Amino acid sequence: MTQQQKVQNPETQLNKTPEMNDRDFINDMLSTEKYLTESYSTALNEASNQALYQDLLNIFTESQNAQRNLYNLMFKNGWYSLDKADAQQIQQAAQQFSGYMDQFPVH
Repeated sequence: MTQQQKVQNPETQLNKTPEMNDRDFINDMLSTEKYLTESYSTALNEASNQALYQDLLNIFTESQNAQRNLYNLMFKNGWYSLDKADAQQIQQAAQQFSGYMDQFPVH
């Protein structure tokens, strides 16, 4: 099995010390925003009042945008990498999701 290629920018080097550095702080904020967006999503699904729903949606959108900006910053600095999918993996995913679509009635 060959090692997958990584999609990653050159890593911005930081001092390795026991104290938290910029990468640690940003990673912590990213994890927090991911957790918050998941929680706001649940709250949106369960909101029974339209005004409350709209307020939660506005907060969710701000949190989601913050999460995306933090992800982009991590990726830009080479602190977040992705595995490059090969053609076979893409085809398998396409077939899997195509199979899911067959489960739904067509209107």
